[in-house]
Amino acid sequence: MNTKLFVGNLSFNTTENDLQDLFAAHGPVTSVDLIMDKFTGKSRGFAFVTMETKEGAQAAIAALNGKDLNGRDLTVNEARPREERPRSGGYGGGRGGGGGGGRRDYSNRY
Repeated sequence: MNTKLFVGNLSFNTTENDLQDLFAAHGPVTSVDLIMDKFTGKSRGFAFVTMETKEGAQAAIAALNGKDLNGRDLTVNEARPREERPRSGGYGGGRGGGGGGGRRDYSNRY
């Protein structure tokens, strides 16, 4: 059974191949997903590594959590399921009506 691991505190220079090689020393790796910023195309500093076996995943956590890679101490633990977040439809959603903006008319004030 596959076990997905969260790998955090990555250097922005770390590649998927670096992670593949690092984790493969502890068991078969099914996939490596380095998370990239969709606007800049640069690494966001974390990844998910899927190990083929639970034993391989536990060995990788024990060996690599806190280990230095490219000048950064890694955070490695079992990934939690993704939280369901409500979809807002973009642009801040739920903004109530009420005009505003523009200039006020002070002509009838006095």
